[in-house]
Amino acid sequence: MELALHQARLAPLIGEVPIGAVLVHHNDVIAAAHNYREVSQDPTAHAEMIVIRKAAEQLQTWRLTDTTLYVTLEPCPMCAGAIVQARIARLVFGAWDPKAGACGSILNIPEERRFNHRVHVAGGIFEQESRALLQEFFRAKRDNASEKPHPPKPVI
Repeated sequence: MELALHQARLAPLIGEVPIGAVLVHHNDVIAAAHNYREVSQDPTAHAEMIVIRKAAEQLQTWRLTDTTLYVTLEPCPMCAGAIVQARIARLVFGAWDPKAGACGSILNIPEERRFNHRVHVAGGIFEQESRALLQEFFRAKRDNASEKPHPPKPVI
């Protein structure tokens, strides 16, 4: 989780939301990333999706069995679906996401019994650290927005 937090800390340096992910296979880190949605203008460029793609390339298989994914925020429905489809064995995440979380908050895709693969999930690991990064990022964004002068209103 500490490596995922490190990735999350790098994201704001390029204007990205501080979410980091690391995928581990047999105790070896095979992929690490943070979000790249803003930089790439790609709605699928979540940290989880990037590490899944990198890991599949590294292992030369889409079946990422015997892997653990560490991510700082509870995955969304897209990422949770990709985690199941990639056959990732275990998911460990930091902060819960009550607005978009699909691993226990709104939905629970990884543990859905009707799918042919289930993922073991541990949430709330390093939760305070993960949440603090997000809160600091969005607080700074709000503060910067309020400091900008507002354009004058047109006179009608």
